[in-house]
Amino acid sequence: MEQSNTLTEGRVIPTLLKFALPFLLASLLQALYGAADLLVVGQFSNSAQVSAVATGSQIMQTITGIILGLSTGGTILIGHYLGAKKHKDIAESIGTIICIFGIMAAILTVIMVLMTGTITNLMNTPTEAIKYTKQYIFVCSCGIPFIIGYNALSGILRGLGNSKAPLLFIAVACIINIIVDLILVCLFHMGAMGAAIATVSSQAISFILGIFFMKNKGFTFEFNRNYIRIETEKAKKIFKLGLPIALQDGLINISFIIITAIINKMGLTASASVGVVEKIIVFAMLPTIAFASSIAAMTAQNMGAKKPKRAKQCLYIGIACSLVIGIIFYIYVQLNPTSLTALFSKDIEVIETAALYLKSYSIDCILVCFVFCMNSYFSGCGNSLFPMIHSLLATFIIRIPLSYALSKIAGITLYAIGFASPLSTFASLVMCIIYMRSNRWNNNISF
Repeated sequence: MEQSNTLTEGRVIPTLLKFALPFLLASLLQALYGAADLLVVGQFSNSAQVSAVATGSQIMQTITGIILGLSTGGTILIGHYLGAKKHKDIAESIGTIICIFGIMAAILTVIMVLMTGTITNLMNTPTEAIKYTKQYIFVCSCGIPFIIGYNALSGILRGLGNSKAPLLFIAVACIINIIVDLILVCLFHMGAMGAAIATVSSQAISFILGIFFMKNKGFTFEFNRNYIRIETEKAKKIFKLGLPIALQDGLINISFIIITAIINKMGLTASASVGVVEKIIVFAMLPTIAFASSIAAMTAQNMGAKKPKRAKQCLYIGIACSLVIGIIFYIYVQLNPTSLTALFSKDIEVIETAALYLKSYSIDCILVCFVFCMNSYFSGCGNSLFPMIHSLLATFIIRIPLSYALSKIAGITLYAIGFASPLSTFASLVMCIIYMRSNRWNNNISF
């Protein structure tokens, strides 16, 4: 099995594309979980159910983003050891990842199940959607072990240069999710709860497929049960690399949650509209996220192999590729936004309101091409602290305060509020450029 694929040789563009494409497709299919829920519920249920799924999926997306960030720390560490051909260190890292994520799964599941009602209230959920939101969050919380398990396994495989296997797991699960969605929501009219059951079922299947793959295929180096323990030094490195990325992703998603809570006070239509747009934006940003994650893995391997010039080439090419897609999406949204928003709702008012929000928000899809890729490059070099710092500043000093202030203006529309996100991303971009030019990131490489 080709699990230890090197990303340090060959032409940069084909290597990056070959690694990024399966990751993109896997991310696309994973995003279809929440999108399929919202799409099916939007077509076969009412706006209260749509609001519930939109609000609940924001919470679960935040948890997924944090887990993905931590797993990226494992990906970077494994990639570095692979580039340096340190197989024992790879095995110890994998064992440590399994233990860390197993503990996290148990703790997070208990917390989320017990706090379902509290979280629903904190989100300022519209009265009509409270019952359905609680149902959605509770059922999805029960599936947290599968979310964490899948992302941990995928992080390990991507660190080893294998981005195809996670694609296979998620493809099968996505098909099952859509089928169960249609059965429970369309035929049995179970609404948000049916969508949540479909999501958890498909996540479980994705995780189980991953376990069977790892067990049957094995590794190209020695790995057994004795390695499944927490190695203190490896754990420290995983958290040092992954925690800032997790916090960065978490901050972004937390800002989504806070803004959703702010806008929920504007009524059911605004709540449903924001939920619809967030789902569309998630899809629009997937190519950039895929290239950014590939940059992190390739940078880690090339830095481990002492090839910094090749690592920087990965950054520039990743930005260029994702920028093309971001610009195309932005132009399409300006010309025909309702063709996208109508996919997630039958309510004409929601469709039109969401279209306005999407038109201003979509500028962000261009700006994140630079920020996400640069963040991954810094992280791949072993410096993931700065991405967290500038994300925190942009989120809590610009995006959230601006969104709140705008929402208090009488007669304000979602079109105006939508500019808060690209403005905060622009601030992050300025900070990234200044940091990149200072060359200080190059003095903080440590594994």
